[in-house]
Amino acid sequence: MITNLNGYGLSYFDTAFVKGHRRSSSDVEFKEKTRLDAKAAMNKTLAKIANTVAANKEKVLSEFEGFEQLFHRFLTETGPSVDWEKIKLLADEAIKPYKELASPDDKQIHELLDKLVVVKLNGGLGTSMGCKGPKSAIAVRNEFTFLDLNVQQIETLNRKYNTDVPLVLMNSFNTDEDTEKILARYNQVRVNIFTFTQSRFPRINRESLLPIATNFGPESAEGWYPPGHGDIYASFYNSGLLEEFIKQGKKYMFISNIDNLGATVDLNILNGLINSEKKLEFLMEVTDKTRADIKGGTLVEYEGKLRLLEIAQVPKDYVDEFKSISKFKIFNTNNLWVNLDAIKRVVEDRSIHMEIIVNPKTLDNGVNVIQLETAVGAAIKSFDGAKGINVPRSRFLPVKTTSDLLIIMSNLYSLRAGSLKMNPKRSFPTVPLCKLGSQFSKVKDFLYRFASIPDILELDHLTVSGDVTFGKNVTLKGTVIIIANHGDRIDIPSGAILENKIVSGNLRILDH
Repeated sequence: MITNLNGYGLSYFDTAFVKGHRRSSSDVEFKEKTRLDAKAAMNKTLAKIANTVAANKEKVLSEFEGFEQLFHRFLTETGPSVDWEKIKLLADEAIKPYKELASPDDKQIHELLDKLVVVKLNGGLGTSMGCKGPKSAIAVRNEFTFLDLNVQQIETLNRKYNTDVPLVLMNSFNTDEDTEKILARYNQVRVNIFTFTQSRFPRINRESLLPIATNFGPESAEGWYPPGHGDIYASFYNSGLLEEFIKQGKKYMFISNIDNLGATVDLNILNGLINSEKKLEFLMEVTDKTRADIKGGTLVEYEGKLRLLEIAQVPKDYVDEFKSISKFKIFNTNNLWVNLDAIKRVVEDRSIHMEIIVNPKTLDNGVNVIQLETAVGAAIKSFDGAKGINVPRSRFLPVKTTSDLLIIMSNLYSLRAGSLKMNPKRSFPTVPLCKLGSQFSKVKDFLYRFASIPDILELDHLTVSGDVTFGKNVTLKGTVIIIANHGDRIDIPSGAILENKIVSGNLRILDH
């Protein structure tokens, strides 16, 4: 369900009533009529747009059907998506500790891997980091891109164990064409790579509740969006790949974000799934929450089912409670293991349910729109035998910003066969908290401001703000805060060692 429709052109749909004024039957009737009008208007507009589709019309019509189902739910499901009083903390047995998993025998590994499909979510662009094209094409370590590292990981498995684990990329219409061009470089690699494209849904005008696109041509490109990674189930099914892999004897798919460099194939988890006494259809990797993760979704018990609880679903009065790391101790890494036969079942019988995420945006022309999205992990309640597994923090290494990129590129990690391993010289397993200011937000600016990546092996916390540059071979230890005020510039000289230091004001290294 969605949290609230107020502010989205639907204030008259709100189920609450003004104090002292009860809804009359005419109010209810009016509400129903306006819902029907909105639904009919959407259907009529989509039919007009469908007439402009030149290719793959059957696929587009299928996507429109999925969108209309989501839009209808948006119109009818009002009020908070959870009743806070019904939320229960998980029993100990609902979350399995990773350390309790058994490692498979070497003789079993080939057989286990033959039942696996690896799926990477590859729909995002690199625009937030100032890059064009798919985010997976950004170089993150030794000139290797996210995609390079993921392909290396799977090739290493296939060569080492003489198996055939396929790599599947879920692209969006934003990334599909560029990704296909990049894949040509992997023709000699021992990995079978498949792609499918997630749905293309119309952005909705916030006031009229109608699509802003008038056709399917390039002139209406701004009117479309990929509807979140929850779309994977329907799109994977519709692509025909799900049925193909089931026929090949594949049993599970491992889903993760392509920018999470910690999300490698784990043989212990796969062994636990395949050889579990009770069939597990859905396994979510969670890890211990820190103060940096207080907004991350967590697992709870709700109405007898395991459920992913996101901060957007939490009533305002309970947000602080949700952020408590003492009460809600784990969060979702978005590393998921899902049974293929179960996906086929829930898609075909339409029993899959994911809460709607209402994502408001303002376009460059000032038009306010909303996007209706879903999250892949929210489907956990639709599967039988669902479980969480508490994995080491090393399995969650997302690169969302250049602050994350600094950590990944540093001496904190070594790279081997596409996988990152923490430097054994690091005295504790947590990564530093790094906050780089807006001057570092684009990759090209980030690279310009670091002559070389600093030694951060003993760093706990780094905050950098303003016009700051770093020379070569800088070492940062403990807590380091560097703030250049407006109009000032700070140049950290080559070879500098900063330990538990605050640097502010103006420090410029002049050329001689």
